[in-house]
Amino acid sequence: MENRVLANVEPKNVLRFFEELCRIPHGSGNTAAATAWALKFAEDRNLRHRRDELGNVVIWKEASPGYEDHPVVMLQGHLDMVCVQENGLGHDFARDPLDLYVDGDWVKARGTSLGGDDGIAVAMAMAVLDDDAIPHPPLEAVFTVDEEVGMPGAIALDGSDLKSRYLLNIDSEAEGVLTVGCAGGARCDIKVSLPVEAARGRVCALCLEGLSGGHSGTAIHMGFANANKLLGQCLSELEGARLVSVHGGEQDNAIPNSARAVILVPAGEEAALKARAEAWAEKARGEWTRDPGFAFTWTAEDGGANALSLQDSGKVVKLVQDAPNGILAMNPDLPGQVQTSLNLGCLRLEEGAVRLTFCIRSSVAAEKAQMADNLRALAAANGGNYDQHGDYPPWEYRRESALRDVMVRVFRDQYGKDPVVETVHAGLECGILMEKVPGLDAVSLGPDLVEIHSTRERMSIASLQRTWAYLLAVLKAL
Repeated sequence: MENRVLANVEPKNVLRFFEELCRIPHGSGNTAAATAWALKFAEDRNLRHRRDELGNVVIWKEASPGYEDHPVVMLQGHLDMVCVQENGLGHDFARDPLDLYVDGDWVKARGTSLGGDDGIAVAMAMAVLDDDAIPHPPLEAVFTVDEEVGMPGAIALDGSDLKSRYLLNIDSEAEGVLTVGCAGGARCDIKVSLPVEAARGRVCALCLEGLSGGHSGTAIHMGFANANKLLGQCLSELEGARLVSVHGGEQDNAIPNSARAVILVPAGEEAALKARAEAWAEKARGEWTRDPGFAFTWTAEDGGANALSLQDSGKVVKLVQDAPNGILAMNPDLPGQVQTSLNLGCLRLEEGAVRLTFCIRSSVAAEKAQMADNLRALAAANGGNYDQHGDYPPWEYRRESALRDVMVRVFRDQYGKDPVVETVHAGLECGILMEKVPGLDAVSLGPDLVEIHSTRERMSIASLQRTWAYLLAVLKAL
């Protein structure tokens, strides 16, 4: 029998399913195995189920005795995770299982993101479906795919056979917080093609690493540096260098924690340019005090490479510098809450094509549209192409919510205090699902998950235990 790291950690059934999922590759765009696993779960328990062409899975379970006439409840989460790893680790997210371990109260993964966002939702829903002793209304468990890359799974989901009145979305990361609204968002790409030519000189690699990174919605206000923007600043100091390649960031919705550029330097000029780069790095460290681990390295060798011209290299550097990034507006009605932002999550220069990938977010449709228009204009000004996809609507706050009222009351009974009820700047699938199922009333919840979308992601065991008890009490009360 395969050794299970979490076998003796409560809630055992929840963490059994979580650990099973962590053994399966399930990064965004690579969820076929996770979909098959969810289908087998349903088949083994003789639960009605379906999957669609994208890999979304819906599983139904009849009500517990006495709950047959209660409103149908949807338990919902997404099967995919954001895949990031420490530089040099060599983890293959398409093949390798996550290396889980327990550190005090925390479940972590060695060197990689944990995927608690949103594997814990799938695990909690499966634990409910698996246990006939849990009292509950009729259930519809909806597991979507590729939420982290624009929510195409939820967008394509057929809701015609869904009867839920209430939606419990388990995709929040703070115990004691009931999320009742979120920003809308989209993924936006700018691509500019430029000619390359063979040239000789010193081939130098610049690497920035050790930045904090994090979720581009929930951490955008924390003042962490964006490695792609930093790299653009560094390259602007290196007059005379020609660009060969650039690789920064891994996900549009994760603040990039590292970036690397390969440049071609004329013979005899490396020492001066290296000194400028190191001076810039020292200054930048002092300006970005939230990222004390910021490290800069420079390596070089003689040779040649296909590189952009000096003029086009300067054009790419200016494009990166001109690219907007970070918070654009705060919510005037909810102090301290971000209203509009964007994140330059991925930066690539490969074989003469430079691509900038952004995640835009706003709870105001007009501001979201304005960001898209600004990026479209930036692409046009640089002779490039603009593409937008993964567009999803905001989930607007409802003044009246029977589900929210029940969940506040149950929370008060369990914790002896009121929960925090708020909207969030991150994207959730609730708005999409509410458009597909008329009259659906939604609340999002979850245990404490810290620094998601980063290699420091971790999940609190004690918080999971309380959140599990809370979820069961809510189902009993509905």
